[in-house]
Parts: sequence; C-alpha cells; structure tokens
Amino acid sequence: MEKLILEGRHVRLEPLELRHVDALTAASAVDPSLYQWSAVPVGQAAVQAYVETAMAAQMAGSAVPLAVVRRADGEVIGSTRFFDLERWPWPVDHPQARRGMPDACEIGYTWYTKAAIRTGVNTEAKLIMLTHAFEVWQMARVCLHTDERNARSRAAMDRLGCRFEGILRSHRLAVDLIPRNSARYSIVAAEWPETKARIEALRAKYDG
Repeated sequence: MEKLILEGRHVRLEPLELRHVDALTAASAVDPSLYQWSAVPVGQAAVQAYVETAMAAQMAGSAVPLAVVRRADGEVIGSTRFFDLERWPWPVDHPQARRGMPDACEIGYTWYTKAAIRTGVNTEAKLIMLTHAFEVWQMARVCLHTDERNARSRAAMDRLGCRFEGILRSHRLAVDLIPRNSARYSIVAAEWPETKARIEALRAKYDG
C-alpha cells in the first residue's frame, strides 16, 4: 500500500516508521491513564513492537499507519491509521476496478499525548484522513469503532458527525482482556460533503 504524507494547517500525518519509536515512547508515557479503553503501547519495547506490527500490516497491504506530527515544532504527538482496507470484487472491466483503490476502510488505532487532547488535533487529523479517503481513494464507506465504554471517543465521533450504527457484541479483545462490545460508527460517500463542512467548521474554532 502507498505511503502517505497528509498535511493540515497544524498537523502532518507521515508514514509510521521505526524512527518514531523514541518520540512515541515519550508521548504515551506522559499520562497512561488516558488510555483506559485503548490499546496504546507504553514503554520502549511495547512501542517498538507496535510500530513493527503496523509496518508489517502496511507491507501486507491491509493498513496505512501514520505518525501524527505537530507542524509548529515537529514534535510527534500520537499515531493513527487507515486499516481493514477493503477491495470489493468488481468485474474487471468495471470503472471501479480500474481505479486500483480500496473501496472501504476503518480509521482507528488513534491516540495522542496528553498535551494534544482537546486542542483540535483530532479534528484536523480526521478531516485530512477522511478527505483523502473520500476524495482521493473515492471510498464508499469509512468505519470507526471504539469500546462501548469509551465515552470520550464516542463523544468525539458524534461531534464529527459520524453515524452511529449500533453495538457489535464481543467484537474484539478489550484492553482489560474481556470480549469487547464495540460502538460502530460510519460515514458513507453520500454523507461526506455535509460531514466535511461540519468538521471544517469545528476546525475553524481552533484556528482562532
């Protein structure tokens, strides 16, 4: 899968690589209590394994992992990724097949260091990722999931205008090692223009 660099006004999303390990180790160590419901690596060994696994998924064509960099000072403040990239079985002569792009995906594995929370970083990161998904890849759907108990993440998805689809029971392994119920959200292509305008308005509040 391609390596992406996505530029916003305040953040840059760049290919996640081993050179980010030290900075991500420092970022996640600031306040591990933030990650009660998210599988965020803490400690050098855990972060290195996390990055290596993400890079392997990229090589396999199933994910595009990204480091989140604050443009003002170049500090790495978190990570996110496109994953579960779906390529639908279009007939070979169909225009959609000739695109050579994924048809749907999930955005997730998103986490930030404490200083980046409630600053507009996530709003802008989601805006530039969703813009790429719908306007460059021309995807039909983007999904997001979070632990049913993760009120902060669910509020963020609601705020961005993602559509709540329901609860997937015992969907994934939770951080506390129980079968996790996942709250499922999505945006589909027909909704993107309205959703984009909503997210741009939210970002404008942070641009001051």
